[in-house]
Amino acid sequence: MFSVASYNIRKSVGTDWRRRPGRILEVLGEIGADIVALQEIDRRFGSRTSSIPPEAIEHESPYTALRFGPRPNSLGWHGNTILVRKGLEILDTRRIVLPGLEPRGAVLADLEVDGRPLRVVGTHLDLSGLWRSRQLRALVSHIHGQDEERPTLLTGDFNEWRNEPPGMVHVARHFEHIRPGPSFPARWPVGHLDRMFVSADVAVEEAAVHSSRLAALASDHLPVWARLKLPGLRQPESR
Repeated sequence: MFSVASYNIRKSVGTDWRRRPGRILEVLGEIGADIVALQEIDRRFGSRTSSIPPEAIEHESPYTALRFGPRPNSLGWHGNTILVRKGLEILDTRRIVLPGLEPRGAVLADLEVDGRPLRVVGTHLDLSGLWRSRQLRALVSHIHGQDEERPTLLTGDFNEWRNEPPGMVHVARHFEHIRPGPSFPARWPVGHLDRMFVSADVAVEEAAVHSSRLAALASDHLPVWARLKLPGLRQPESR
């Protein structure tokens, strides 16, 4: 079994409107996930510098940050990146372009978890709702268009308040839809904006929203997490 999380960190700006990247790392430490999909990691203007210094991730957390950013000081592709616990093997990374009037995208990482392959796709969809359905269809098409199919996790901020909009229904035909719980806004969460989808060969053991006091302060979204199991994973020997 292993754990995953998804977290829109709003460029490390908390609900107190202070930019404190260290708080984001502390929240991730509370969760303890093996793999984390982050949204809005880069600052919006100028050089799009990562709001969390890469050296801080390297030296102050158990993670390696995958670099998807097209600029030297950015980590994200349209704000999306993936953190993986040190020791996990990274097989491949790719950027995904999504249709839309505003720049949106997704990131893909092929990993090896305890000897088994896993594909992780992190995304942040259209805010207006005009393009979300097309973006979701594009994501499904891209995932199925890869040369090799793998057990897959699709996660991120889907910016969707409705339960079963057409785009979500389309994705749910191909993947199991996980709604860990309301995660936005962080102080009074009512919206299920942050969600997960897994392919049929991934078992979901547990999923929830991380709602600590620090998480309610660190960003306007609460992080969501899940414990997953892959077929054929080696289990620890009983003593």
